[in-house]
Amino acid sequence: MEKETQNGKAAVLGLQHLLAMYAGAVAVPLLIGTGLNFNEQQMTYLISIDIFMCGIATLLQLTVNKFFGIGLPVVLGCAIQAVAPLILIGNNNGVGAIYGSVIASGIFVVLIAGFFSKIKKLFPPLVTGTVITVIGLTLIPVAVEKMGGGLKTSPDFGAPTSLLLAFVTIGLIIGIQIFAKGFIRSIAVLIGLVGGTILAALLGQVDLAAIGHAPVFHVPQPFYFGMPTFDVWSILLMVIISIVSMVESTGVYFALGDITGKKIGEDDLKRGYRAEGLAVVLGGIFNTFPYTGFSQNVGLVQLSGIKTRKPIYFSAFFLIALGLFPKVGALAQIIPEPVLGGGMLVMFGMVAVQGMRMLSKVNYDNDKNLLIIAVSIGFGLGFNVLPGLFSQMPETLQMFTGNGIVMSSITAILLNLLFNGLKSEE
Repeated sequence: MEKETQNGKAAVLGLQHLLAMYAGAVAVPLLIGTGLNFNEQQMTYLISIDIFMCGIATLLQLTVNKFFGIGLPVVLGCAIQAVAPLILIGNNNGVGAIYGSVIASGIFVVLIAGFFSKIKKLFPPLVTGTVITVIGLTLIPVAVEKMGGGLKTSPDFGAPTSLLLAFVTIGLIIGIQIFAKGFIRSIAVLIGLVGGTILAALLGQVDLAAIGHAPVFHVPQPFYFGMPTFDVWSILLMVIISIVSMVESTGVYFALGDITGKKIGEDDLKRGYRAEGLAVVLGGIFNTFPYTGFSQNVGLVQLSGIKTRKPIYFSAFFLIALGLFPKVGALAQIIPEPVLGGGMLVMFGMVAVQGMRMLSKVNYDNDKNLLIIAVSIGFGLGFNVLPGLFSQMPETLQMFTGNGIVMSSITAILLNLLFNGLKSEE
C-alpha cells in the first residue's frame, strides 16, 4: 500500500513536470510548422510526434548504461534555438534538408561526446552559473508576455482578466509554498496551474476546440514528410546549433548536479551528450527536431525539493502516451496563456536563482571574474532584448547574435579562457 502511495505521488509530480515543459515543447513545432506554412493535418502530426519523441528522448537520458544516459532528473524537449535556422533551411532547401541536417547533427553530437566531455574545464561555476542565470533571466520576459494573454501585439494584451488569472496562479503557488507542507508543497506549481485553469473556466476563458480537432489515435511514422536530403551548408549550420545546445545542456546538467548533490564527471557528461545525440538522430528519422535539457524543469526540481528520477520516468511515459493519443494530449493545451505565464514566471525565476547560487562559488577577489560575468550577462540580456542591433549583419550571424543564451555562453567561455586559462575552479 505504501509503495502504491509513493508511485501515486511520483505520478502527480511527473504530471507537474509535464505541464511545466509542455508549452515549451509544443512551441518549437508550432513555430517551425507555421514558418513553413504546414496545413492543419501536418501540424497535428508535427505536434503529436514532437510530444512522443520528447518522452523517448527523456527515457534515453534517464536510462543509465555504459554508453548513454546521465541519470539526472532531466526532461528533454525541442531546442528553441533551432527554430530560426530550421525555418531558413526549410524555405531555402526544402523539408528534406531540415531532417537531413538534424540527423547529421545528431550523429555529430554522438561522435564528439567523448571529446566534449573532456573539456569540462571550459565550464567552471563562473561559466555555467552565468549561462544558467542568463537562461532564467532571458526566459522571464517570455513568461511575462504569456501573463498578458499571449502576444504583446494583440489588441487585448494585458486585459484585466488575463492579469487576474496570472496573479492568482502566482498567488496560489506562493501560498502553498508558505502554508503547505510535505507532498502538497512539492506540487505547488501543479496546483497553481490547475487552480488558475478552473478560475479561467468559470470566467469563460477556457477553449476546448483543440480537443475536438485532435484525432483519437496517432501512429509515429518514419520520414512522414519524405526522405531526408543532405545539404552541406544546412548540416554545418545545424552542427553549430548542436554545439550551442550542448553548452546549454552542460549548464542544465551542472545545475541539476548542484541541486541533487551529484558530482558530474567526464563519464556522466559523455553519456549525457550521447543520449542527446541519439535523441536528435531519432528526431530526424521521425520528423521532429533537435533536443536539449529543459531549464524550466531545473527550477521545478529546485522548487519541489524532489530530487529523484522516478517522477521524470512518469513524465516520459505520460509524454509518450500523449503523443499516441492526441485528444488526451490536447487537454494540456486548454491551460490559458496567462495561467501558464504565471507558473512559468516562478519557474524561470528559480532557474535564474539557481544560476546565482552557482555564481556564489566564484572567487570575487579576482576582479577579472566580475568583468567576465558583467560582460557575459550584459551581452546575453542586451542582445536578446534588441536583436535589431545587428540587422545590418549577414542573416546567418543574426541567428546567433539575436539569441541571448548563445551570446552569453560564447562570451563567458572565451573571456574565461582569456583571463583564467584552463584553471579548474571548483
